[in-house]
Amino acid sequence: MNRFIYIALAVLFPLLIVAYEAFYTVNETEQVIMTQFGKPVGGIVNEAGLKLKIPFIQKVNRIEKRILLWDGSANDMPTKDKLYITVDTFGRWRIKDPLQYFLRLRDERSAQSRLEDILGSETRNAVAKHELIEIVRTTKDRTPAVDPLLAEADVGKLLPIKRGRRQIEEDIFAAASVKLAEFGIELLDIRFKRINYNESVRQKIYARMISERQQIAERFRSEGAGEAAKIIGNKEKDLQRIESEAYRKIQSIQGVADAKATEIYAAAYNQTKSSRELYDLVKTLETYKKVIDHSTTLVLTTESELYQLLNGVGQQP
Repeated sequence: MNRFIYIALAVLFPLLIVAYEAFYTVNETEQVIMTQFGKPVGGIVNEAGLKLKIPFIQKVNRIEKRILLWDGSANDMPTKDKLYITVDTFGRWRIKDPLQYFLRLRDERSAQSRLEDILGSETRNAVAKHELIEIVRTTKDRTPAVDPLLAEADVGKLLPIKRGRRQIEEDIFAAASVKLAEFGIELLDIRFKRINYNESVRQKIYARMISERQQIAERFRSEGAGEAAKIIGNKEKDLQRIESEAYRKIQSIQGVADAKATEIYAAAYNQTKSSRELYDLVKTLETYKKVIDHSTTLVLTTESELYQLLNGVGQQP
């Protein structure tokens, strides 16, 4: 019994191995090229399901059906206006002719390397033929929003372009598609992912931008200083006018008051002889108070008006 089992296992085990090698599966996302001693045989197997091959002689080579991504490395390259920029690109592609792809490239790793060479070269050629403004701008007639205060300072105004970034991408796509078709690859699109100034010129660009902004700021400061001087001048003018009008009004009021006081004094002075004498006495005493103190010595003649009042001081009536 045991001997029968051993014989059965000895017969079935090789058959299982042969069966395992004879059958293979194809997924919906792939297609298969069968090779025999390294050479393709038969057609392209692109229908999903369980398939049969010659065991140990034929080899299954799986090729993607899906759209694949190519992410290029960032490279430094010069523009037509001699500015070095760092350009990072990406693209999408798929295998259109599996047999040609397999014969020329064999696997996806080789395909990515060839994509890097062709797309990188075409990108470098396209960038070298155009100025930087053409590479970073997309639309030709876009109108930017500009601060009204900066409208006269040439800030925020866009330089005119002839083609734009989108057209340059299409040029790269057209040139690279022809070359990649020889490898059985269909290029679906290519885009600029990022464009930066090279580090060697970035500081110069920043310095120029700062200088431009400083010039604009200086112009605004000059205009502000002019407006400030104008406002201060108007203020001084108004202040002098107000002070002049106030002084004129004060003098007018004082003149009217003095005239009124003189009128009152004159009316009181001219009523009687006694009132006139009293008035003279009061005014003389006021004069004494103003001109005489403890340290004052007066030398008067007998004919002086000041002396007339003092002449009778100390005498009996």
